[in-house]
Amino acid sequence: MSWLDVILGRTKPVQPDLDALFALPSAAVTLQAATGLAPTGVGSVSYRAAEGGAFATLHGDVKALLGERVEESEDVYGYSWLVVRRAPDAVSDLVTELHAVNSSLEDAGFGPSLLCSLVSFADGQGRRLAIVYLYKRGTFYPFAPLAGQLRDNALELQARGALTGELKIEEDLSRWFPLWGAPGL
Repeated sequence: MSWLDVILGRTKPVQPDLDALFALPSAAVTLQAATGLAPTGVGSVSYRAAEGGAFATLHGDVKALLGERVEESEDVYGYSWLVVRRAPDAVSDLVTELHAVNSSLEDAGFGPSLLCSLVSFADGQGRRLAIVYLYKRGTFYPFAPLAGQLRDNALELQARGALTGELKIEEDLSRWFPLWGAPGL
């Protein structure tokens, strides 16, 4: 960054580190010990679908790679979701597949279309939580939805405290966007 960029307040965008996703399996163990939330075996990748043959071919290849473990959906904001289901104790395999989806899109030039990836957790009391990876920030944050588009802020902060040493947590709480209706959550 040049001195002119500093004076004008310009910054370079953070480069995503998709390999950071591989820290999720150990973070899942820490999260379960601290909160009692266990992995559900569900993860997803959100992206803005692109038009054209190249994207359609890539999308078909990704779906063929994951087979019947993947399903597709679209949210009310127009983002597409690829939802991957694995056994709850197969977090490493789930993360590997989410990484493959993200990497495939990025390598084919569709990285700017990626929004986020998430891995879902739940407990016997009905509490739900997702660990969300923000692609454009290269950070994670917890999202704990409640009924009626409310959030369990106490659980989110508890999860942040437990995961701070494990994952690069998004420091700006205003960027902890709610993912209402996210599939798999």
